[in-house]
Amino acid sequence: MNLHAAPDPVDELPLYVPHRKIYPQSVQGIFRKIKWWLLAFCLGVYYFLPFVRWDRGPGVPNQAVLIDFPSRRFYFFDIEIWPQEVYYITGLLILAALVLFLMNSVAGRLWCGYLCPQTVWTDLFYGIERWVEGDRRERIKKDHEPITAWRVGEIVLKHWLWLMIAWWTGGAWVLYFADAPTLIKSIATGQAPTVAYVWIGILTFTTYSLAGFMREQVCVYMCPWPRIQAALTDEWALNVTYRYDRGEPRAHVKEAKKLRAEGQPAGDCVDCGQCMAVCPTGIDIRKGAQLDCIMCGLCIDACDRVMEKVGRPTGLIAYDTDDNCQRRARGEAPVYRPLRPRTLIYVGAIVLVTAVMMWSLATRTTTSLNVLHDRNPLVVALSDGAVRNGYTVRLLNKQQSPRSFTLAVEGVPRPHIEVVGIDTPAGEAPRVAIGPDTTRELRVLVTVPADAAAGLARSSDVTFRIIDEHGASASASAHDHFVAR
Repeated sequence: MNLHAAPDPVDELPLYVPHRKIYPQSVQGIFRKIKWWLLAFCLGVYYFLPFVRWDRGPGVPNQAVLIDFPSRRFYFFDIEIWPQEVYYITGLLILAALVLFLMNSVAGRLWCGYLCPQTVWTDLFYGIERWVEGDRRERIKKDHEPITAWRVGEIVLKHWLWLMIAWWTGGAWVLYFADAPTLIKSIATGQAPTVAYVWIGILTFTTYSLAGFMREQVCVYMCPWPRIQAALTDEWALNVTYRYDRGEPRAHVKEAKKLRAEGQPAGDCVDCGQCMAVCPTGIDIRKGAQLDCIMCGLCIDACDRVMEKVGRPTGLIAYDTDDNCQRRARGEAPVYRPLRPRTLIYVGAIVLVTAVMMWSLATRTTTSLNVLHDRNPLVVALSDGAVRNGYTVRLLNKQQSPRSFTLAVEGVPRPHIEVVGIDTPAGEAPRVAIGPDTTRELRVLVTVPADAAAGLARSSDVTFRIIDEHGASASASAHDHFVAR
């Protein structure tokens, strides 16, 4: 063994890559416009939705979107979700996952490039940074120059604006959990609950640090989606692609013209580096698919502008597939398959889940009934030979007005129903009143006469049913059993 031999280059690679500050350059184009419009829409919805009012009647919150923990309700415009209906939240999460999978199958990381909160807030913070400190070259120059009073003022202004946005981001979040105008007044006067200040502080810190400092590192190192996306994609998914069949071999403008005049090959890429200058993660898209690429399309806008200036066709960088680059290099026509088994399955699943949720919302009742049979004793034999069973019955009224129900039992002959604490005239079904938006628990005794009980099996299935006295369609039922001996 040679102890003085040079070490293997692989052993010298660092375990962690040192952070390299990214200075994205501003760019104009169709994808940049799309990102600005989506940014304005997403932030507009997030910041101002808590102030939208929605009339639900007297005594009910009139905030359009509200997560009301004290009352254990979730209000979304005309929809009211109770704790018992948490499966709707599960359905929404499933639907969101399927939409994300579909987006990935059609055009890669569309979510990451345009709609992810990290991308949206980072874009906003970059915009403020350019407005205060200037574009790419100015920022690089200022970071390498001696500090001045003017520079200190720029830095202070930038970070103050970042903190204000981060603070309002945290403030807007807590407004979804209480009446927005009332909570704002309480926060301003120092009378808000401590938990509100805590969450505003947490979200202010996370927004300020993630969008202001960590930026692309969140996408590259912290977010699991790039790794998941790699397992979900296929060869037909469109991705931001450098069309090397057109771009190679690279040559500067004058050199390329000379090569073409001599009949030698020359690609359209002029090696200007604009695609790297505008990239928010600082990658070179010409190196092919990379984990760092969020596929925001800004390199497409930058490249198209350069191609227009040098008189070459646009689309050197575009949403495409590597397979199409190879096909064009072989002189074959490109093939696009947005509709294929994978995407059709996702679309079908989205339609199915949406249909099930819509049907469930359309057919759900505003009444719920639960019945629990007594465990000890299961049955009581009366002195006249009759048999009695006891039950705990819980009624739920989801409407915002008081209601009255009649209670009936089916499945056993000639049952006598007694509700403890409620006087019921002989021969009539018990009537139970329940307040608005509340539950009521009842103690119910069901008795079957001796001659009827003699013909019953040891255990019979019974159905408890309640019917709204002002609408026979507003009923609910629950099943249990009746023990005869």
